[in-house]
Amino acid sequence: MSPAPDRPEQDLLYSDVEEELRASVRALLAARADSARVLGRVEDEQPLDLDLWRALAVDLGATSLPIPEALGGQGAGLRETAVVAEELGRSVAPVPFLGSAVLATGALLHLLGQGAERGGPDAQAEAALTRLAEGAATAALVIPLSTYPGGPLPAVSADGDALTGTVRSVADAAVADLLVVLAGDALFLVEAAAARVTPVVSLDLTRPVADVVLDATPGVRLSGSGEAAVRAAVLVGAGILASEQVGIAEWCLTTTVAYLKERYQFGRPVGSFQSLKHRLADLWQELVLARAAARAAADALATGAEDLEITVLVAQSLCAAVALHAAEEAVQLHGGIGMTWEHPVHLYLKRAKADEIALGTPGRHRAALAPLVGLTA
Repeated sequence: MSPAPDRPEQDLLYSDVEEELRASVRALLAARADSARVLGRVEDEQPLDLDLWRALAVDLGATSLPIPEALGGQGAGLRETAVVAEELGRSVAPVPFLGSAVLATGALLHLLGQGAERGGPDAQAEAALTRLAEGAATAALVIPLSTYPGGPLPAVSADGDALTGTVRSVADAAVADLLVVLAGDALFLVEAAAARVTPVVSLDLTRPVADVVLDATPGVRLSGSGEAAVRAAVLVGAGILASEQVGIAEWCLTTTVAYLKERYQFGRPVGSFQSLKHRLADLWQELVLARAAARAAADALATGAEDLEITVLVAQSLCAAVALHAAEEAVQLHGGIGMTWEHPVHLYLKRAKADEIALGTPGRHRAALAPLVGLTA
């Protein structure tokens, strides 16, 4: 029997650079996206904080991490992007990170990778990435937020460079300057002002969605396989979303533990009751497992591991369930205050539930995973 091929050992620990990045993002969010501010924006029906988005993009460069330095980005990797997503999950920050910095950017970067294989990058894709890296524009990948790896993609037709079609529930489209649209097997760049973008009611008020209607709307055709780029972006999005879900679960657990320490009943802290200790211990174990899975997915995305798809599917199917369970436990263990609009825990419950549906439900991921590991779906 021939020896197994060498494979670099996965590093699931956070590097010093990643911890420094986390500290910078957390400090910004603590100052600009605390619970009171996020609740206030939701009540004012202006959830997305574009000033905070500009600070992330311009001051920290957190939105341009995977973009090459030659195009104005940081030249980092998706491990660092996952760290940012984790911190954004901890604060349910109302910024278009998933739609712009992950999905749209991921599709354009995949096209550039195809261009490198062909020996010629696409100048239009490069220019778009430079705008995104500099914080001069925000983009949205025009697919339903419920799109899952390997699933059907929206049907938009192209007559030359004129695009026609309707795509519903597109994440972050309402604030996008650029729309990245798949039509046939080609990817197009569309100025958002040329399309009809209509916000629709979303369960998660901190991540609005919108319907995008194209009616002979002009676009710029990019070279390369658009379908392959979109499918690659969806897989990247699912992997990064797992880290966001870890951040949600961590906030829910930490906040609930702190509340149960200070809430007294029958003359003793509520957290001292054995049954509640067991529930919190179980949740902590789930969180540890979810973090390991999310870190494995981020590392696989960064290194292009052979088992990338398996790792992402495992992480997303697990982390989605853990985040939702943590949010449900937080609501219940906060008692009456957890059921009120004034406490921020409902924002985490809504984000966790919306994330469970986004980019594929756990059931979808497990069904896709089964044949990859030799199981019957």
